[in-house]
Amino acid sequence: MSMYGRDPWGGPLEISHADSATDDDRSRNLDLDRAALSRTLDETQQSWLLAGPGDQGNKKKKYVDLGCLMVSRKLFLWVVISVVAAAALSGFITLIVKTIPRHHRPPPPPDNYTLALHKALMFFNAQKSGRLPRHNNVSWRGNSGMKDGFSDPSYGRSLVGGFYDAGDAIKFNFPQSFAMTLLSWSVIEYSAKYEAAGELGHVKELIKWGADYLLKTFNSSADTIDRIAAQVGTGSTSGGTTANDHYCWMRPEDIDYPRQVSVCHGCSDLAAEMAAALAAASIVFKDNKSYSQKLVHGATAVFKFSRDQRGRYSAGGSDASSFYNSTSYWDEFVWGGAWMYLATGNSSYLHLATHPVLAKHAGAFWGGPDYGVFSWDNKLAGAQVLLSRLRLFLSPGYPYEEMLSTFHNQTSIIMCSYLPIFTSFNRTKGGLIQLNHGRPQPLQYVVNAAFLASLYSDYLDAADTPGWYCGPNFYSTDVLRDFARTQIDYVLGKNPRKMSYVVGFGNHFPKHVHHRGASIPKNGVKYSCKGGWKWRDTKKPNPNTIVGAMVAGPDRHDGFRDVRTNYNYTEPTLAGNAGLVAALVALSGEGRGVDKNTMFSAVPPMFPSPPPPPAPWKP
Repeated sequence: MSMYGRDPWGGPLEISHADSATDDDRSRNLDLDRAALSRTLDETQQSWLLAGPGDQGNKKKKYVDLGCLMVSRKLFLWVVISVVAAAALSGFITLIVKTIPRHHRPPPPPDNYTLALHKALMFFNAQKSGRLPRHNNVSWRGNSGMKDGFSDPSYGRSLVGGFYDAGDAIKFNFPQSFAMTLLSWSVIEYSAKYEAAGELGHVKELIKWGADYLLKTFNSSADTIDRIAAQVGTGSTSGGTTANDHYCWMRPEDIDYPRQVSVCHGCSDLAAEMAAALAAASIVFKDNKSYSQKLVHGATAVFKFSRDQRGRYSAGGSDASSFYNSTSYWDEFVWGGAWMYLATGNSSYLHLATHPVLAKHAGAFWGGPDYGVFSWDNKLAGAQVLLSRLRLFLSPGYPYEEMLSTFHNQTSIIMCSYLPIFTSFNRTKGGLIQLNHGRPQPLQYVVNAAFLASLYSDYLDAADTPGWYCGPNFYSTDVLRDFARTQIDYVLGKNPRKMSYVVGFGNHFPKHVHHRGASIPKNGVKYSCKGGWKWRDTKKPNPNTIVGAMVAGPDRHDGFRDVRTNYNYTEPTLAGNAGLVAALVALSGEGRGVDKNTMFSAVPPMFPSPPPPPAPWKP
């Protein structure tokens, strides 16, 4: 049996029984021990042998075992202390930087167009009829028209809501529908700009206020209708003494006389414009699926009515003919058909909007003195711009390309007519384009043209097209925006009178606006039909400021009279302000660009449907 000891240097050593060991064996083992003593020792082993009893702790070098690496303890401590010191220094520097006051560069102030946009939208708050929301923010307005519809026994259904048209308390549904279509169009194109200005929620609430009212004017739950409420209130100026919304000068909140409802059974122009308004609003509210579908259903029913029951809503000497006389309904067919296609994706509407016969009747192939004038009466210019958008961004091709190309070319001609170098329209000495040929109330037409010019410029930019041709000459898109800016700048105060025609904007604006609610103080006194005449005729400024109202505007010589009784100078309108809002948002902000995709959210992909799969094989 053998025993195992341990060699002093770390090796195993076998020890045999003493009685079996020979001298020769001991001699050989001794020789091995000497050889072991003669080999080189490392530094640690030498320290073990040479250190005295009292100095082994001082001479021995200490190490730190890091697992895969042995590191000198002194070096390890030095590294750790250095890292901690660096971290402390970094934290100290960070603390100093954070405590030093920073000088942030303030955001750039809003441009004039954005400032005016805030105010122009407030005008719609002042024009609301019905039960007002708490956040309406017009202190001198209250609930009004709460019996509309019911106060006419022959109608007997609610027509509460909507907007008053101008300085009176009449609800003209024809220009009101156009105003809602314009607002919706501007939101679809420039929602990002509205959001940047903090007005997206506000303008959508205004559109919904108008759309909800329009749905009340016919049986919007039915697929087929046979009548529409065209107007609430009357404005006869024949000189009689019967109480109506023109003879009486009183706050809408104080109206106590019955308000007549005008119903039409053949009114293609009104119905097609209402369809356009509801269809455009359905795109604005596309994220609210149930409400959007409700708007589309209403638009479908009312557009079908416009095609089935032909006629002008203002024909036959109706009350509306004195104020908003419609000259034809063919332009509304093109306009309404285009919006119906965009809201539904149903190609039958596009086929209708691009039908050559319809376009011919609407005047798309010839000029005339009012060609290119976009207004509540003439939608052709707007329809051509809208259909040019379709060609630029979707290009549906056959069988629509020929007419879309024609509309696109006509749009280019219209844009040329806006430029100062062409003589289609005169200009005042102050630079205001005379789209209505010197007749009163010019600004509503000017702001609409500014909107179309800005919008078309953005279309061309989005299509990577630097400009367009007017005859042999090429003009950049900047020329169109310059036109729009000069016209809106004129409206905002850069004119010979240095007067802003938007109430509340700038330091010099009209103070005697032709407006019943603004001209009568909210003092707890209910003035009678004729009792309010003293407020109409006084030369004192209005006690209430109707913020954002764009008045009718100057005459053809840049003259303006701030007189309440002269509505040709001082009366604002719903349709005029809608065009102003659209133009302002198009020009506002630093960036350009339209939302290319939202407009086509309901339009299916523009490629042929695949053929059906083959029938199953049968042996």
